[in-house]
Amino acid sequence: MIQTILANTPLFLTAVTGFGLLIGSFLNVVILRLPANLEHDWRCQCRQLLEIKDQVNTTPPPGIMWARSQCPKCGHMIRAHENIPILSYVFLKGRCASCKAPISYRYPLVEGVTAILFLVVAIHFGPTVQTLTALGLTACLIALTGIDIDHQLLPDDLTYLLLWAGLFISLFNVFTDPVSSIIGALAGYLSLWFVYHLFRLLTGKEGMGYGDFKLLAALGAWLGWQMLPLIILLSSLVGAIVGLAMISMKRHESNQPMPFGPFIASAGWLALIWGDQIIDSYLRSSGLG
Repeated sequence: MIQTILANTPLFLTAVTGFGLLIGSFLNVVILRLPANLEHDWRCQCRQLLEIKDQVNTTPPPGIMWARSQCPKCGHMIRAHENIPILSYVFLKGRCASCKAPISYRYPLVEGVTAILFLVVAIHFGPTVQTLTALGLTACLIALTGIDIDHQLLPDDLTYLLLWAGLFISLFNVFTDPVSSIIGALAGYLSLWFVYHLFRLLTGKEGMGYGDFKLLAALGAWLGWQMLPLIILLSSLVGAIVGLAMISMKRHESNQPMPFGPFIASAGWLALIWGDQIIDSYLRSSGLG
């Protein structure tokens, strides 16, 4: 069965797209529940450290893997036929089946974006180990993007997972060799660490968080140090354009912090798919190639 799917390109691409829809539905759960679980754990640890013993509600939030989804307004448990990626949102007209409260458009958006990015990965790499690993990287980057937009947080649970996974797959030269991977992880972290401390020294403000360092280190581990200049350039350029556009449209205050993780994640994914072509085109156009 698996050999048949891999041998038939349209069937392979269809299967990857359908898989992307399912993973996108799961990523919605991760984006929503992982920060809540982390915050609960941090509160419990702080109470234990401070030896606070007064009675409070310490009921943990729903887990990521097994707890059923429910409507945040009325508590209606989402049934299987109400949880079909994109289709259920369309059939329910974007409203809860019980209380008719509006459902955020983010749910089908994340599902659709995940399916499209998975399809692009499958088309680019074909039925290879690169596709399998790149799908995992893509899913983690989507989850990190959503969480950073909501909470300005890049959880260690995901950034460290990516970092160690990138170092591990480099042993098999999937995207880069082990030496380039190790140097990429070090250079990725230290480059933003240096910028962070230089900016704080000059302005007295913090320009980014440590999660950004770890995410760039993880991408360096996956793609090698050679891709870091491209990732930094793309993320900075897109971040500046988006930031200026949002400020000009009165959607964002100039002194209000903006998450940088989504721009790093987007630039890293672009480097994963088209990094070599972008660098080659630049070198040829500049006469250096």
